[in-house]
Amino acid sequence: MKILAVGDIVGKSGLQKLKEVLPGIITSNQIDFVIVNGENAADGMGLTEKMYKDMLALNVDVVTMGNHTWGKKEIFQFIDDKHIIRPANYPNNNPGRGYDIYECKGKKIGVINLIGRTSMTVLSENPFTVVKDILDEIKEQTDLIFIDFHAEATAEKIAMGYFLDGRVTAVFGTHTHVQTADETILEKGTAYITDIGMTGPKKSVIGMDVDVSIKRFETSLPEKYKVSDDKSKLNGCIFEIDDNTNKVVSITRINK
Repeated sequence: MKILAVGDIVGKSGLQKLKEVLPGIITSNQIDFVIVNGENAADGMGLTEKMYKDMLALNVDVVTMGNHTWGKKEIFQFIDDKHIIRPANYPNNNPGRGYDIYECKGKKIGVINLIGRTSMTVLSENPFTVVKDILDEIKEQTDLIFIDFHAEATAEKIAMGYFLDGRVTAVFGTHTHVQTADETILEKGTAYITDIGMTGPKKSVIGMDVDVSIKRFETSLPEKYKVSDDKSKLNGCIFEIDDNTNKVVSITRINK
């Protein structure tokens, strides 16, 4: 089995890039299951219902979110749909779900979305204790478990990888929008990569307009960010799994 995780969709051009290249990636690589982080799709902050439906029309199986989950108010109209999950360590009374179990080719695949706490502006529960409780609940119900850890700090992501080694199939990071070259299979069998990158404008500062970003850093003035209008790239990772052992045997980074 092959599972594709696609990095944060940033803006309209990011979604357009997904539309252009995802079908070809699925076909040429014989992808069975697709996870896409969509929390930056709507002008860099949030997700609209139309964009969400456009993703599902591309055979995306799960859309994960992050710190901009509530960026667009219309999210409340579809956040309870089975194919979208938001960080599981948001407060318990938040709408939506932080994880779910999906079926594909006879396998039950658990997908969990978490958000980091280091250098993030979101008040959230401890992702380490929250994910432990979730795993206690679903480990007997699943064949594979994938974690989208939406976090800023490299150290927090790496620690999560080791914390979950042997407990889940794969841990991949999102949020920082820069694809890292540290893909590995940890000693107890869990696949790990610090960040799978973004699907958004090539000439940009993590998706945002270059001139605006420089001005903010140069002057410290509160210039409003805007998504770059440059042509986009697609970042992601393919996890190939041995159907007999349910372990990842290879990790391939995608940059198109």
